[in-house]
Amino acid sequence: MSQREEMTEEGPHRCRPSVQTVSPPPPTMKAVTPSAMMQINPALVESSVVLAVVLCVHMALWNQHSWCSIALFIQAFYVQHKWDRLLKSGGAVFQFRPSSNSGIVPASMVMPLLGMVLREKCLASGNVYFERFCMVVTITGMMLALFLSLIALGVTRPVPTNTCVIAGMAGSAILYTTKQTMTVSEVIEVLEVLLIFVYLSLIVLYLLPRCFTPGEALLIVGGISFIVNQLIKRSLNLAEVKGDPINYFLPVIVVGSLLLGVFFALLFCFMESETWVSSLFFHMMSAVLALGILMPWLSLFIGRHPIMWLLDFVTLNDTRLGLLAYWAFLGVVATLVVLHQNHQRQSGSKKHQASTVVRKYFHLIVVATYVPGLIYDRQLLHVASVGCLAVFLFLEYVRYFRIRPVGQLLRQVLTLFLDERDSGPLILTHIYLLVGMSLPIWLFPGPCSPKGILPGVGGLVPYAGVLAVGVGDTVASVFGSTMGEIRWPGTKKTMEGTATSVFAQIIAVAMFLIFDGSINLNSTYSWIVGSITLVAMLEAYTSQIDNLLLPLYLFILLLL
Repeated sequence: MSQREEMTEEGPHRCRPSVQTVSPPPPTMKAVTPSAMMQINPALVESSVVLAVVLCVHMALWNQHSWCSIALFIQAFYVQHKWDRLLKSGGAVFQFRPSSNSGIVPASMVMPLLGMVLREKCLASGNVYFERFCMVVTITGMMLALFLSLIALGVTRPVPTNTCVIAGMAGSAILYTTKQTMTVSEVIEVLEVLLIFVYLSLIVLYLLPRCFTPGEALLIVGGISFIVNQLIKRSLNLAEVKGDPINYFLPVIVVGSLLLGVFFALLFCFMESETWVSSLFFHMMSAVLALGILMPWLSLFIGRHPIMWLLDFVTLNDTRLGLLAYWAFLGVVATLVVLHQNHQRQSGSKKHQASTVVRKYFHLIVVATYVPGLIYDRQLLHVASVGCLAVFLFLEYVRYFRIRPVGQLLRQVLTLFLDERDSGPLILTHIYLLVGMSLPIWLFPGPCSPKGILPGVGGLVPYAGVLAVGVGDTVASVFGSTMGEIRWPGTKKTMEGTATSVFAQIIAVAMFLIFDGSINLNSTYSWIVGSITLVAMLEAYTSQIDNLLLPLYLFILLLL
């Protein structure tokens, strides 16, 4: 309880009449300690860092959507306060991840900023098709954020008049800009994504309580909704399908995993999932979905049978075979680390839980996996990361539903590596790590970059996940938990961890310059250091899933 609230509660007692003639002594004043003076709301600093990123984007480029993004930030800042109050009072409709703020501000700005910077690259390269596509991404992100704001304002009592006015003004600006810059078909596409988002949010948040914050739900469910709509659109217009075949693996895998998860989540509400009959049915339906639906669906986009295409793809040269063998070796090492930690837990006299340093071993293994792929063959890394995502999602379904014969074993093995963010029925930390490292590769604007390479600081764009998560987050956690003493006000993160994180990322950039000849920074070192520092500050103050947010914001800054 704050000092102001304590004085308010004591006030009526001091106003009561007293039978004594001697006036009571004045209340003693509490000494204000330095820690009390330094108490800062982490959500406020987090929003300030996001605002700095927004201003950096608009300093580099300015178009008709810039004012809309600033208005969106202002209304998201106000709405985040309402969401935080709902979460603390338990007034939210669904159960969100506890011990975290709503995260509306950082999540609301990702898709609009991402669409704006990608559109600028497509304009510079003269690619009109993808320039319009990026505009749809920008408006879609704004509409999804506005919809989430309306939900918060609709369930808040009493109705926050000032916040409603601000949200209405921001919504009016976005709608006016949409009318002026988009065609009717593009507006319909945005509305389709919004409709998918509404239904998908109801299903996911109902079936998976405490797995997401509102901001994480916006980012993850919004991204999935956009992918689903794009895949349906391209399936209905195969004549307009264009681009590299590897770009269609991710949408098909995401939609297939979504269908599998929703179907069995609803089915196992009415039947037991741990029996052998249910497990056999699960494996049979998974095979039917993969071989009978996803394979033919994917063959429509790439023009060949996917398995034959993959065989030709991975055996194209000896470099790819060597990378696959190296990645298989790292996979065996990661498995041995998991088994060794579980052996220690079973042989220990007390409950054993993996420490932060042990969990960061997997970050180092992932860095050792991604860096050679980025240097020697990014297309192979793209396909391999999508395949790993499919395997991770399938194994998580097996663990969650306790599918025989390995479902219960996976539950026992993976619970060792849980942290405070895995508070729901799903264990998503390892999936977030994979997605965060892969997002810069999946989102790389290949059609809008000459010869697949961006000039200047853009050469580091594919390395955004390695820098932000693989190097920065790992070093910050290890050094902060072992040697950190000075904490950032309002958080458990330390200044030593943040400083070593920035320093380690700068060293990593220097190493990439040595081993990757395609990177030519053209004296843009100050922008690199500033971008890394901003993202490191976001890591220090955010309570959201940093494996997702940090690569996206560094990706946006490096694209400028």
